[in-house]
Amino acid sequence: MIGPARIGDRTRTVARTGGMFARSGLWRPGPPARVARQLGALRRWGTLLGGTWASAAARDPGRVAIIDDEGALTYAEVDRRTDRLALALGRYGEPSRIAVLCRNHRWMIETLVACSKRGADLVLLNTGMSAEQLLAVLERQHVEVVIADPEFADFLEAVPEKVRVITSGAQLESVIAGAPDATVVPPALAGRTIMLSSGTTGTPKGADRHSKPGLTPLASILSRIPFRVHERVMIEAPLFHTWGYAMLQTAISLRATIVLQRKFDPEGTVRALRTHGCTALVAVPVMLQRVMELPPAARPRPVDLRITAVSGSALPGALATAFMDAFGDVLYNLYGSTEASWVTIATPEDLRVSPDTAGTPPPGTRVAILDADGEPVPVGTTGRIFAANDLLFAGYTNGGTKEMLDGMMSLGDLGHLDAAGRLFVDGRDDDMVVSGGENIFPGAVEEVLLRMPEVREAVVVGVPDEEFGQRLAAHLVLEPGTKLEADEVRAHVRDHLARFAVPRDVHFAESLPRNATGKIMRRLLPTEPPTV
Repeated sequence: MIGPARIGDRTRTVARTGGMFARSGLWRPGPPARVARQLGALRRWGTLLGGTWASAAARDPGRVAIIDDEGALTYAEVDRRTDRLALALGRYGEPSRIAVLCRNHRWMIETLVACSKRGADLVLLNTGMSAEQLLAVLERQHVEVVIADPEFADFLEAVPEKVRVITSGAQLESVIAGAPDATVVPPALAGRTIMLSSGTTGTPKGADRHSKPGLTPLASILSRIPFRVHERVMIEAPLFHTWGYAMLQTAISLRATIVLQRKFDPEGTVRALRTHGCTALVAVPVMLQRVMELPPAARPRPVDLRITAVSGSALPGALATAFMDAFGDVLYNLYGSTEASWVTIATPEDLRVSPDTAGTPPPGTRVAILDADGEPVPVGTTGRIFAANDLLFAGYTNGGTKEMLDGMMSLGDLGHLDAAGRLFVDGRDDDMVVSGGENIFPGAVEEVLLRMPEVREAVVVGVPDEEFGQRLAAHLVLEPGTKLEADEVRAHVRDHLARFAVPRDVHFAESLPRNATGKIMRRLLPTEPPTV
């Protein structure tokens, strides 16, 4: 029997969710015939990606769904094209696992939707991976079909003969055109979506993200970010990443117009926001950094931009403040992982109070800071970050999983909570540096270094040291036309932090190795002291 307290909790949850959907316009009345078709599509298909698109097309068939470098497509056009593509994939037998290596464009979205309609497992390949890494993923994930952009020719030429290759563009158009215009039957079982971990410290792992029906993910986003139906959303975050994929799902649910460009270009982004009247931008923090590096005349504030949502890597506090000063209080910062999706969301109000915060958990999410024994730590004390929500992954495809305590998953990060319940991420659990017996969080050193006017980018890591066990190494990219000496860097850190936080090694580089979401590839940084 469900007790009164449980019933009350569920009632409040339903009421809160209903209020969010009403504010977004999702429950706005519409033409009765279209509403009936929309509800019919949802009953038939469910709320997975293919079903969400089918229901959006039933409700708003003539609305522009995608604007990319090729032009525009409506929801009805994409619905028909993805039906045909789903049927066409049957010509290659019954592929149960399809890998996609595409940048942000219509064929990427259409492939994702078609795979969902077919019930095929989907492996999202990272465009920043080497051909050797990609081939290893194909083997480990038992991929049968690859759909990829022609630009990845070196990889495509090396794909084993047993794997069918289809390139986006003309070839994929031919596949769609040659398929019958017939009704697609919903699959008996939903396919799985396999995301690759970032691989910043090692080989990427496949995270099995079992698709789950329901509106919980959308409600979680809308609880903090005021997206609306018919939003015009520019998605710059890679669609193959958990963050970009999640925002694609959100956009489709809102029957939004999705604006894409193949490769990020800061001037092109600002221009597209204005040209297409975008009301929302989905990006990763390093993209905002590149926009802010443009001359002020080249980054006019888009009149209609209400939301800029970022995730995928750490958002520096100084960047958060500078961006809001330039574009208004429209910035939202989401924190999570490939394995747990998002677990906290910082609103502009949060970021004005504490620019480096990761925000608070949305409804349905628990976050706890635990010590080495699995016990909660006091407010303000750093510990290991654990979280639980309805979005946790089903495990790695190699059979591994993440550490669990009391139903919560370890995110592999260290952090603390403030008195208002806001989360602050202090660094990776395995990134904490122990030097001469002192525990040092590299993130704190990076924040101090980024306050130097000459420093454009900074990352601090621990490297082996015979005397102290580990020592700090700072890797810096300077602003164009500026100069800085290693001793000046050390003195600045010494003036603002403890003596043991001063980096022994100071490297100056033209750029830092980053993956597609802007995370620093630490394993590619030099470990030897810089030559003088």
